[in-house]
Amino acid sequence: MRTSGVLMPISSLPSPYGIGTMGKAARKFIDFLDKSGQTYWQILPICPTSYGDSPYQSFSSFAGNPYFIDLEYLCKDGLLKKSECESFDWGGSEKYVDYGTMYESRYALLKKAYARFEKKLPDDYKEFCKNEAEWLEEYALFMALKDANDGVAWLEWEKDLKFRKPEAIDAAKKKYAQDIEFYCMLQYLFFKQWKELKAYANGKGIEIIGDVPIYVALDSADVWANPTQFYLNKDLDPIEVAGCPPDAFSEDGQLWGNPLFRWDVMKKDDYAWWTKRISAMADLYDIVRIDHFRGFDSYYAIPAKDDTAKNGKWKEGPGMDLFRALEKKLGKLPIIVEDLGFLTPSVHKLLKDSGFPGMKVIQFAFDSREDSDYLPHNYPEHCVVYTGTHDNDTCMGWMKTAPKQAVKYAKEYLNLTKEEGYNWGMMRGAWSSVAEMAIVPMQDLIGLGSEARINTPSTIGNNWKWRATEEQINTKLAKRLYKYMVMYGRERKKEETEEK
Repeated sequence: MRTSGVLMPISSLPSPYGIGTMGKAARKFIDFLDKSGQTYWQILPICPTSYGDSPYQSFSSFAGNPYFIDLEYLCKDGLLKKSECESFDWGGSEKYVDYGTMYESRYALLKKAYARFEKKLPDDYKEFCKNEAEWLEEYALFMALKDANDGVAWLEWEKDLKFRKPEAIDAAKKKYAQDIEFYCMLQYLFFKQWKELKAYANGKGIEIIGDVPIYVALDSADVWANPTQFYLNKDLDPIEVAGCPPDAFSEDGQLWGNPLFRWDVMKKDDYAWWTKRISAMADLYDIVRIDHFRGFDSYYAIPAKDDTAKNGKWKEGPGMDLFRALEKKLGKLPIIVEDLGFLTPSVHKLLKDSGFPGMKVIQFAFDSREDSDYLPHNYPEHCVVYTGTHDNDTCMGWMKTAPKQAVKYAKEYLNLTKEEGYNWGMMRGAWSSVAEMAIVPMQDLIGLGSEARINTPSTIGNNWKWRATEEQINTKLAKRLYKYMVMYGRERKKEETEEK
């Protein structure tokens, strides 16, 4: 079956309070997807963001981002007043998120909600805390201790807390009981709103594709609570960290800095941590997209003290052993894998053995005159095609910033014209291909340039900020998109929704 979807981060939705949320605008966006014949809404990771505001660097692999809790719904529930929401500064732009302002305003406002919440706990609150205790207790304590330590990384906390000495942990739980409860409340509110939003999407026949980063942040509850699962020394400092080797795009390579997994230790307990993680994500989303799939075949390990990625070495990953263990315990899961980057024969073999569909990116097709795997005529059916991902420029931006030869080749190959719109011609290239699934970023549908780029890898300070405005997501656009869906046999048939 040929299907289609749109990549749109929750943070990029319109909202009067500085960042997209799981509120009214999210439901309107689902209605837009429904009207335009789509099957999927792909989002970025929804975990709480840490340094650099990247959803790929989170304080927890299991928690939800409190920024996405909708304030208008909290007003309806009597936890906030509209006048309180309006009294805070949310940044001066409806087109970009101001994360500094967001951090100051959002938590101060949510503390007001907590003061009302704790007076009358919802009937299902204790049950939620009990069901999610395995990750929630560690996360809430971690965040409370971070606040108590002025936000510094857990590696710099006093020794007994850093090494999680039982007496120190028990004392901290008593001392910071209120703060721990505050973070538990945020997760309760997040998951309540998320479940309602997902039910709304599924009710319209829209499935949600969610993203699972391969690595976790060093400064996270994941690493603090499970240090033996990561490649750390006796002082709990990383020995080697993750990244990418130097290539044509970066002579120093990419130094991500995430701690590496101790795959040998993980194998001994039959990948228990990964099982928990993928199980939680499969509950959260309809389809899971696993980031940096090639890292399961072999991964690039860089000495932790280095400033660049130049001296890294390739090491063997768990390969099919991990995916067989996951399938045995969780059954066959709907998974897409990000198999971009430098791919060796063994990565190709892992993809084939796993049976997961890999990704194709139209923008990558025109780098050279060689017969690229990314050219649509070379696609297998079992793949997912994108015009670009969150790490690429927009189509319109690419037309201006890509090498002239690449742009010329794209124009010839895809028959791009100004009349149709270069962005529509590139999306047509994705939709008309044999790929089972085609996903296009919302910025490409709107026709925005580089100002709407989500992320430029290896840079900090100007990413993850773009937001759509209300008038950009409109019926006229939905109708035009639907026309292309019918043309290329990708529209979601209404009877399919009813059958489900």
